[in-house]
Parts: sequence; structure tokens; C-alpha cells
Amino acid sequence: MAITRDFRDTVQDRIQTDEEFAIALLDEAVSLFLDGEAEMARLVLRDLVNATIGFEELAVEVEKPSKSLHRMLSAKGNPTMDNLTRIFSILKHKLGVDFEVHTIKHA
Repeated sequence: MAITRDFRDTVQDRIQTDEEFAIALLDEAVSLFLDGEAEMARLVLRDLVNATIGFEELAVEVEKPSKSLHRMLSAKGNPTMDNLTRIFSILKHKLGVDFEVHTIKHA
């Protein structure tokens, strides 16, 4: 059976229409980042930016060119901690959420 719709389009639409899904993706991006899976975290953030604030508005907020932000949030991107922190902050503000982190001791 042929796929009739691009997966990214489906994800973008879901982010825009399902606030809980968008929040869950932001949570996943944070978890991926903290678990050392930076590449996947950047790609999830890229999808969130595309579907919420957009790279042009993010560029204004972060005071960086949008092309630079696209590179930062690519699979091979390498955003600075300052830029990444700012992106997380902007997205959490856009989605109206805050972060609460807990540490768990391994057994």
C-alpha cells in the first residue's frame, strides 16, 4: 500500500492541532537531550519549531539567522548551550509549560 501523505506533514499537523502531543514532544526532546541522544533531540526540536513558532520568528527571538538555526537543529547540528537553552525556553513559553526535572538513583 502506498503512503499518501508525508510523515512530516502528519506530525506537523498533529503538533498544530493537538496541544498535548506538542507538549509530549517537547518533553521527549528534553529527555533525549538529558539521556545523551542529542541528534534525536535536535530533530524533535526542529519539528516543534517548524509547527509552532517557525524558524523566522525563532531567529528574531534568538537573534540568529534562520539558516543558522536550521543547521543547529539538523542531525549533524551543534548548537551552543546558550542557543539550545534559549530554544527550549522559547518553546516552553510558546506551549505554556514549565520543566520539572527529577533524578533517580539506579538500583
